Amino acid sequence: MEAKLKEELGTTMLKSTGHSGGGCISEGQSYDTDTGRVFVKINHKSQAKLMFDGEMASLEAILKTETIKVPRPVKVIELDSGGCVFVMEHLDMRGLSKYSKHLGEQLADLHLHNKRQLDKLNKEQQTVGKGAGQSEEAFVEKFGFPTTTCCGYLPQNNDWEDDWVTFYSQQRLQHQIDLIEKSCGDREARELWVKLQLKIPEFFKDMEIVPALLHGDLWGGNVAECADGPVIFDPSSFYGHSEFELGIAGMFGGFNKSFYSAYHDKIPKAPGFEKRNQLYQLYHYLNHWNHFGGGYRGSSVRIMKDLLK
Repeated sequence: MEAKLKEELGTTMLKSTGHSGGGCISEGQSYDTDTGRVFVKINHKSQAKLMFDGEMASLEAILKTETIKVPRPVKVIELDSGGCVFVMEHLDMRGLSKYSKHLGEQLADLHLHNKRQLDKLNKEQQTVGKGAGQSEEAFVEKFGFPTTTCCGYLPQNNDWEDDWVTFYSQQRLQHQIDLIEKSCGDREARELWVKLQLKIPEFFKDMEIVPALLHGDLWGGNVAECADGPVIFDPSSFYGHSEFELGIAGMFGGFNKSFYSAYHDKIPKAPGFEKRNQLYQLYHYLNHWNHFGGGYRGSSVRIMKDLLK
């Protein structure tokens, strides 16, 4: 692997720094190269390239907004022995503590970035002598993403869709329910879902949702801080409803009051937020059920029952 890395990165030096890290899905290692220190994620699964290509596209999209720090992606490299590595900038990170408030502010800026592009576009169209297309970045008017992304190791369908309720119901929840059906055929979950999908539009009554670029998997294990501010990593991005981001954030802890206050100062809670938050957590409980087994069944079923009350 190291010879392949040297060749692909065009470096004569490739020296392990002893920094390593890893999550539930991939393992990682830092190396010094001719041009600086990099972090290399390694995964030997057959779908590793699909997963890393999605992560690279996600990091590039977030970087482009200049709202919040992420590791700069370098290259996805297929290994001759099977599997794949993903090379990115090495960041010296520690647990989130003093930059919680900044994370809330910057995450809100990420979520507002696309809407600000729309506002800029509208303003330009009203200015004499300036037509559409003056802005450097285009406004994204649909829900989805140009690339398949993976939440964990399961691919997400990001086909573009005009309507958020349709996108979320079909391409997120229905997809997870289908996977459960295939692996264990849970009758109770299936029957609850049949009823719930009819009710979902009620949770979005009178709401106008502008597509927001999301990190997509923002739990406490995917945030940290550097010396100069917060950093987020391991994204599975798409354009969706900004509230979706706060679903998993509330499931496993790691985010304090100052984070939420700073976020909601910029994006206030809309009526019905709590119910939709449960609806967004449902996706992650179903996804965990599909990744890690029946230990997450109880939470998935409980949320569906709560939402049907």
